[in-house]
Amino acid sequence: MEQARLESREAASASDEAVRLAVLAYLENRSLLIAANRAPVKFVEQEDGTLSQERGAGGLVTALMGLAQHVDATWVACARTPADAAWRSGRVQLGAPDRDMRVAFINPDPEEYEGYYNQIANPLLWFLQHSMWNLPRMPVIDRLTWDSWNHGYLAVNRQFAQEIAYQVRTAHKPALVMLQDYHLYVTPRYIRDSLPPQARPALSLFVHIPWPGPEYWQILPPGMRHALLDGLCGADLLGFQTHTDAQNFLRTCEMFLPKAHPNLRHRRVWYRNHATHVRDFPISIDVAQLKEFAASPEVERHLQEIHEVVGDRQLILRIDRIEPSKNIVRGFLAYEQFLDLHPEHRGKVVFLAILVPSRMGLDEYTDYLDQLNATAGRVNATHGTSEWEPVRLLVGENYARAVAGLRKYDALLVNSIADGMNLVAKEGPVVNEHSGVLILSERTGAHQQLGPGSITVSPCDVYATAEAMHQALTMPLEEREKRAHRLRWIIETNDLYRWLYDQVDTARQLGM
Repeated sequence: MEQARLESREAASASDEAVRLAVLAYLENRSLLIAANRAPVKFVEQEDGTLSQERGAGGLVTALMGLAQHVDATWVACARTPADAAWRSGRVQLGAPDRDMRVAFINPDPEEYEGYYNQIANPLLWFLQHSMWNLPRMPVIDRLTWDSWNHGYLAVNRQFAQEIAYQVRTAHKPALVMLQDYHLYVTPRYIRDSLPPQARPALSLFVHIPWPGPEYWQILPPGMRHALLDGLCGADLLGFQTHTDAQNFLRTCEMFLPKAHPNLRHRRVWYRNHATHVRDFPISIDVAQLKEFAASPEVERHLQEIHEVVGDRQLILRIDRIEPSKNIVRGFLAYEQFLDLHPEHRGKVVFLAILVPSRMGLDEYTDYLDQLNATAGRVNATHGTSEWEPVRLLVGENYARAVAGLRKYDALLVNSIADGMNLVAKEGPVVNEHSGVLILSERTGAHQQLGPGSITVSPCDVYATAEAMHQALTMPLEEREKRAHRLRWIIETNDLYRWLYDQVDTARQLGM
């Protein structure tokens, strides 16, 4: 068995190297343009008037830095600070001396950005794509929404397209443009319309969040819905997190985009005399960087802190942003039922929730924080003793503390209602030292890859989640180790760089 695993790993490594070399050869004669709402850096003006830069967080930045040393790369983004707007464009160094790229900022006025980001992208599209709207009450699409659409979302997408078209025209090589996420859905069409056919770049867009079934898109007025689908079909390649997301997009075009000809078998849409190819590229993590950080002194310090909280008890862990789609309250309800159904665990387990505040300016989020605090408090009041606090909440953004928790869990609960991927589900198995068990919602993007090594739960099924907790904490060591090994192999074989290279290699194979 071990020999077979070794041979499988070696074959995967050889395949990855062949893809990497093909991608680098393809990019050698191209300019790479990335466009996203946020840049890989933020500029800050110092007291003496000079500008300093802070590197942005996130795996996309890390992955692209790996390519930047091999290709002429430019990143287009919205200015987030006055210093960003003043700096405008130029080369920035991120990490090693040979890893730099050009960054170009667009600078929407504050009202445009407010409409684009805080009214349309968040919350309208984000809530829709996470199936979070309470339809009898919300959303209310009124005059403000339409003003935000016309003078915010569409206006900022045009600005992105204008800047990208300028970068394409001034590049010395044919361009590959890689757009990122739901902020830029209409940008592909604007780019195509602003350049003659012979000057158009190869154009891809990756959607980082779920794409729900077509029926849910009826929430949007026909004019908005048509513009979004028309815009996306301006791309040559659309990437989604999962096969289901990709199929849902094709079905949405079939239902709501007149004169479009989606082909589910061949995964493409023929529309306006142009083919848009649709694929799934599950995003992942930088495995080597995570392992290095997990062994750092900073994480070690927080590991001691967590040990003081948990002691010799078993640990059920969750790490989430505080938002309704993460299903935190039902997780606490499941834990409460777990303690009721299996009293032998009382006093012997701690549920540690490491939570990061998110969008606290929205009523839905502050209400949800109140609800999860009340639920955790009730569990502690009902089951706790002077020596045992069943639920422990740690609120605040502290990545080192989160990674320390991932090293120590016996069960990791990821029970999201909807998640594009959920990278915590991939980070945990890589650094965990207890052969911990992953309890995973079938509605996370991660489930497509990690389902075989996890205990699968339906996010609304509190009883089944409670039983999954019991199963995880009583599972024989041999079975836990087998599952943990399987998860690590899947994640390490399909890491962040594989995600990026697969997209570029697909563009190469399609002749883009």
